[in-house]
Amino acid sequence: MAKKWKQILAAGLTTGLLMACSAQSVFAQSDSLIDAILDEEEDADEITAEETTEDFAEDTSYSMLRGTNLNLGSVKIQRMASNEIGIYGLTQCHKKCSKVYLYLYLERKSDGSYYTYKYWKFNASNVTSLSKTLNVAVPSGTYYRVRGYHAASNGGLKESTSTLTQGIMMK
Repeated sequence: MAKKWKQILAAGLTTGLLMACSAQSVFAQSDSLIDAILDEEEDADEITAEETTEDFAEDTSYSMLRGTNLNLGSVKIQRMASNEIGIYGLTQCHKKCSKVYLYLYLERKSDGSYYTYKYWKFNASNVTSLSKTLNVAVPSGTYYRVRGYHAASNGGLKESTSTLTQGIMMK
């Protein structure tokens, strides 16, 4: 609807300029006005704060205050090739915990929103940390990011945090 309105406005301005100016100067002004309007619409496709132009992105989240069990969670995404992404996730504890969790969600951007494309759930018992590195084949031409869920439990107390990287473009 806004695009049609802009086209009608541009046509009206062009007609007005044709009546007031010579044909040659009107075409130059008309073309620049239409170009400006079209450029505005193209700017809508620029990256947002959710994305980066880098080949990698990472996020680390520390447990609120100083947790008893959970210290931090960290995730990283990196472009390895035109159709391959490297994913790294870490759940780090202050001490050995009876159960440690690391859930990794690869999200793909489609129609302006991210959705879960693939996910992996890992857990370990009686450890101080849990980390995983994955290489994943993906289609190119869109943005991907990683969301992480990190948790640790010991003696009935479970603490958790989450992480989220910026999106990287797979070219």
